[in-house]
Order: sequence, then structure tokens, then C-alpha cells
Amino acid sequence: MLNRIVLIGRLTREPELRFTSTGTAVANFTIAVDRQRPNSQGEREADFIRIVVWGKQAETCSNYLSKGRLVAIDGRLQISKYQDKEGQSRTSAEVVAENVRFLDRAQRAPGEGAGAVPGGPAVDAGNDFPPGDFGDDGFGSEEPPF
Repeated sequence: MLNRIVLIGRLTREPELRFTSTGTAVANFTIAVDRQRPNSQGEREADFIRIVVWGKQAETCSNYLSKGRLVAIDGRLQISKYQDKEGQSRTSAEVVAENVRFLDRAQRAPGEGAGAVPGGPAVDAGNDFPPGDFGDDGFGSEEPPF
């Protein structure tokens, strides 16, 4: 059996970061994913998909992602059933992200130097490198080459 979802979309709001009672970070945000074909009126529609990210990757997303940023999500679909305050049975769907990749760069504020990347680097949010450090591949602590 396989439960794998890959999405590319833009954040519709800022990520919300919380911590569980054991101190594990969890971030929630929603992305808008454009549909491939226009509707019967010729308009493009989008699906709004809830994303949950856990651990260090959740903290990275919270620190470096913002509304409008383009991301790729690789994860699994999770369906939950619960009862609302009125006792009605409800179903909720969300994607639990295992890998989040930043696909664009944050916009620079006027006057910022070439080395500053507000909103963080356009690199894989699941990596072990701190912002600005791209490992031993010759890029050093300079801005990423993409």
C-alpha cells in the first residue's frame, strides 16, 4: 500500500508554530494549489490544502516561510474523524509533510545587501544546515547559487 502526496503551491497565510506538551514543534499552514484545467466559465480554480509539519522542519518553516511563498510538499494524506461541539460527526483531511522545499526566495527589503536573505534560504527545509551554510560543496556561507 502507498500513501504519498506531492504538491506545489503558495502559502495562503503565515505558518502557525506550536509545541506539544513534550516540546515537539508542530507547524500548520495552508497552501493553494492551482487546478490544471479551467472550470466551465473558463476560470482557473485552486484547492486549499492544510499542511502539518513536525519537528525541526516545523521550526524552519515557521522561521522562513510567509504568505505567498512557493513550496513543494512531499508527504502523506491523513484523514481524521471527530465530533464537533454540537455532536455532529466530522471528517478532516490534511497532508502531513515529510519534506518541505522552498521553491522561491523571499523578497528583499530595499537597502538589504546581497548576502542577506530575509525569509531564509531557498533550500530544503529538512536539511541539517543552518541558514547561510550550504555545507562543504564550495558555496561556503554565501548566498545559494540558485
